[in-house]
Amino acid sequence: MRDIVRSFLATGPTWPAFAGELGAAGLTVPEQYGGAGCGMEELAVVAAELGRALSPLPFLQTFLAVEAVKQAGDAETLTSLATGTSSATVLFDGGDHALDGERVFAYRGDRLVEATAFRRVPYDTMDLSRPLARFDIDEARPVGPAGDPERVRDLGVIALAAEQAGGARRCLESAVAYAKTREQFGRPIGSFQAIKHKLADLLMLVESTEAAVAAAVAGAVPAAVAGSYCGEAYLSAAGENIQIHGGIGITWEHDAHRFLKRATSDAQLFGPPQAHRARLHRLVTSSSPPAY
Repeated sequence: MRDIVRSFLATGPTWPAFAGELGAAGLTVPEQYGGAGCGMEELAVVAAELGRALSPLPFLQTFLAVEAVKQAGDAETLTSLATGTSSATVLFDGGDHALDGERVFAYRGDRLVEATAFRRVPYDTMDLSRPLARFDIDEARPVGPAGDPERVRDLGVIALAAEQAGGARRCLESAVAYAKTREQFGRPIGSFQAIKHKLADLLMLVESTEAAVAAAVAGAVPAAVAGSYCGEAYLSAAGENIQIHGGIGITWEHDAHRFLKRATSDAQLFGPPQAHRARLHRLVTSSSPPAY
């Protein structure tokens, strides 16, 4: 599956092609609604490949909408999302910040509603690979009961962590490839002890992000663990990639700065790592922490 997704992304697909031909939009949609009926394991693979490719495709926000609509029990909307004819996103508080999307769902009290009339104001950010916008909802129709918004958010945190792990892995691959070919004093820089230590530390960091994602997907740890660790780890990996590349790593023509920008914006998307740790503390110290 990983190879298929990677090969597909290498062609620079549009969202209709990626969502429809590959079936990515309906990955976690039950088969009776036209989806693939897959779980978080498969979702994490696709998300990691999107992160590795720095893809701007609206996969994450559509996945969030699918999970929210699944809880609401709206079969018609779920079938529509599974086809990939449009993208969608979810507002957790009905206000300020959200991912970009053609259709907008919002939690309003104990209901999930679909915005039928809204204003979208794009945000200009340093990370051009992830469109962001503010939504102001004027009219909305009920979709169904709200279900568990926190669970939907946690699934989004895990999916984002998988993207971050994929991006960190790509930073490692780029750094290793450069260290093998760039020469100083007649030797590849990868033969120098300082670079070896950096690459070894980076390898441990990347493998730890993947382990955190796998544990969160399996339900062995709360989503907050992956959200906290992977956000900071991706930032470190992107920074180390630039350091190992040296001067060329800070040029506009090289991709290294794009990964740093994505890592920076990702670290704020569902709250900074500190917010995830604070939530983890509340879960651990609670007399009856929720099941994951």
